[in-house]
Amino acid sequence: MKREPVTAHAPSYYAASATPQPLRPALDTKLDVDVCIIGAGYTGLSAGLHLAEAGFSVAIVEAARVGWGASGRNGGQIVNSYSRDIDVIEARYGMETARALGDMAFEGGRIIRERVARYAIDCDLKDGGVFAAITPGQFTHLKKQKALWERYGHTQLQLLDQIETRQIVASDRYCGALLDLSGGHIHPLNLALGEAAAFESLGGRIFENSPAIRVERSFRPVVHTPGGSVTANFVIVAGNAYLGGLIPELAAKSMPCGTQVVATEPLGALADTLLPQDYCVEDCNYLLDYFRLSADKRLLFGGGVSYGARDPTRIEAIIVPKLLKVFPQLANVRIDYAWTGNFLLTLSRMPQMGRLDHNIYYSQGCSGHGITFTHLAGRLLAEVLQGQATRFDAFATLPHLPFPGGQLLRAPFTALGAWYYDLRDKLGI
Repeated sequence: MKREPVTAHAPSYYAASATPQPLRPALDTKLDVDVCIIGAGYTGLSAGLHLAEAGFSVAIVEAARVGWGASGRNGGQIVNSYSRDIDVIEARYGMETARALGDMAFEGGRIIRERVARYAIDCDLKDGGVFAAITPGQFTHLKKQKALWERYGHTQLQLLDQIETRQIVASDRYCGALLDLSGGHIHPLNLALGEAAAFESLGGRIFENSPAIRVERSFRPVVHTPGGSVTANFVIVAGNAYLGGLIPELAAKSMPCGTQVVATEPLGALADTLLPQDYCVEDCNYLLDYFRLSADKRLLFGGGVSYGARDPTRIEAIIVPKLLKVFPQLANVRIDYAWTGNFLLTLSRMPQMGRLDHNIYYSQGCSGHGITFTHLAGRLLAEVLQGQATRFDAFATLPHLPFPGGQLLRAPFTALGAWYYDLRDKLGI
């Protein structure tokens, strides 16, 4: 069968600097495996690697290329916990659920470091992440966050006053910060490519340019692609924001959203004056900004959200003014790359895991905390397929709520809520 062209990666700094990867074949036959995974992003790769290590035969079908979606376009920051922190989980779902999820809140970052060490993945891993407070109210919240995380056993934290923060981030924008030494940053696409290579080294198979177009639910489900099919004992749906309408009941309970990133020209010695310890940073606003240095000393700066995943026509016009609020000294610096990508938002802002049938599982909706949670999710999916359901069910039992107004009105309703919180940020409430 003639091979169709493989969809190119987004025109990002990551794609331009990625480790060379092979062109993987499109699926053009019928396969029979233990597990078929839909999606070669972090969730699918993490699950596949855990399962391959346990001896399962696994095939991953990917609509474009490994790491083509959010896994290869994100800000590259290793951020612990969830988009809604453990105190919110306590209030909403009770202490038993909070204890279960709290025990896993810092595991995703450890999994990443385990993978990088075990498989010698070259992804520019650097330790240290900073939550930067713009207002005194935000700094008070950081004090509470530190106490909360320490209550759940996470002790690699330091509160920084304004002077100490200024020594870490060369900006007058922040009044204090919380340093998480177990946070950090990576080249996200190279992490995905390295995990794919590790998976393949254990016998796993990845088929690119092979979108799942139908899932046949039966005693042994079948995933159909344009050129072939995979029959499996289990199917894992890991398409996240790029799943489309393949599984309608999942699309009804989530919403793709866009975020934007720019990369400056290499800054040389100037870069070391901006972020002397080479930590990554995110602020504490509801619609937050995030930034860090790349290995070749570019400033990568992201932020902004477009609800409904409408790509902005001028990414620089959205991001550069935010960048200059933090670093006005970069007014004359050239922007070499600007790109956008989608992440998947849920109404509760909590990730969604569950079963579509006794042999079809899914994970989606990290709501902006995807780098760490997807790696945890892969481990939990591998556990449940091996009969260990307790940790998976801690997430699966959370309510997965549809957005008000359905798919037609979810974007404007959510944008209205975001406008309200953005106004609170601007007023310092």
